Amino acid sequence: MLAEYNPYLEYKDGNLYLDGVSLKALAEEFGTPLYVYSASYIRDRLRAYKKAFPDALICYAVKANFNPHIIAIAKEEGAGADIVSGGELYASLKAGVEPSKIVYAGVGKTIRELEYAIESDILMFNVESFMELDVLNDIAGKLGKKARIAIRVNPDVDPKTHHYISTGMKKSKFGVDIKTAKKEYEYAGKLKNLQVIGIHCHIGSQILDVSPYIEAAQKVVELYHDLTRAGFEIQYLDLGGGLGIKYKPEQSNPEPADLAEAILPVVNNVEAKLILEPGRSIVGNGGVLLTQVQFLKDKGHKHFIIVDAGMNDLVRPAMYEAYHHIVPVEKKERPYIKTDVVGPVCETGDFLALDREMLLVERGEYLAVLSAGAYGFAMSSHYNLRPRACEVLVEKGFYRVIREREDYSYILRS
Repeated sequence: MLAEYNPYLEYKDGNLYLDGVSLKALAEEFGTPLYVYSASYIRDRLRAYKKAFPDALICYAVKANFNPHIIAIAKEEGAGADIVSGGELYASLKAGVEPSKIVYAGVGKTIRELEYAIESDILMFNVESFMELDVLNDIAGKLGKKARIAIRVNPDVDPKTHHYISTGMKKSKFGVDIKTAKKEYEYAGKLKNLQVIGIHCHIGSQILDVSPYIEAAQKVVELYHDLTRAGFEIQYLDLGGGLGIKYKPEQSNPEPADLAEAILPVVNNVEAKLILEPGRSIVGNGGVLLTQVQFLKDKGHKHFIIVDAGMNDLVRPAMYEAYHHIVPVEKKERPYIKTDVVGPVCETGDFLALDREMLLVERGEYLAVLSAGAYGFAMSSHYNLRPRACEVLVEKGFYRVIREREDYSYILRS
């Protein structure tokens, strides 16, 4: 069953290993909470995208996991970067990503961030409003540059995912209405410091059914032909990311090949280069969060396993009521129990699992929270003045720390 999440995750001699490295040994050496990522898995996923889309530019979505060592793996496999902040631009450049492979989306780009990206000569800004067009044009002019842009269009497609991570509906704050987008393009075409080169859309995240991509691609291709007839030279079609992963045992991992089968026929008559922005489907099941059991608590009607990882380490369960599969790091004969797995943070919403049927563990044992490679550390915080976790990268039996654990002085430095 674990191999369905990650083929490099397995029990050997009663202990859980990831990419040839004992997770118990890592927990004992570096302490917990601890994030551990498999480089082999990440490379495999990037190669699967490249195989499915040989002519596309794959831009790794840095928001999923911004560790520069992870970004560097994507770069080594030929990927660029999809960024949504100046910090993500900095991390991408630090990891060696070529500016000509960086695309920049986001509704609230600041002047400082726009200046940084223009001066870095990134491939393309995915612009989200009329006002952003004006601001970007003014900044580019002051810098004596010309900014390359796409406009993020909202195709009003239901991605059938959690409403917090659905970004392509009419009510979303992202993008402009695809039905009126031609007005934005005509306006952008008149601004002397902008060069219109693409169309961008992103319909959401954790999408397990590829059919919404077909509808979105069809609408984008229709806009492409409309703009081409109007004289625009559209060089890139950026269809975003959002392909989901297996979180629950009954789910399956959609493959890049499934996505290619769905959308490549739709863009078959388009001369523009395709851009994809996968994040979660690259790193999500490549990582686990290790946590140690601190206490067991039985209140008669309710049982709790209290661990040292909290909502500040992995906020997805508290924010989305998201499911993460949890397994013991040591495999033993033990009974099942219905329990909540909760953290130490002073919030009722601080949990990793609710009413979960799982194997009973003892104080001091370690648990592995699966599917934690994306939106885990990247969304962590210092709430309750808790230092953020250490991160370790494993590959073919070797391991290295790629981010040291924080301490109190780091958090409170002035």
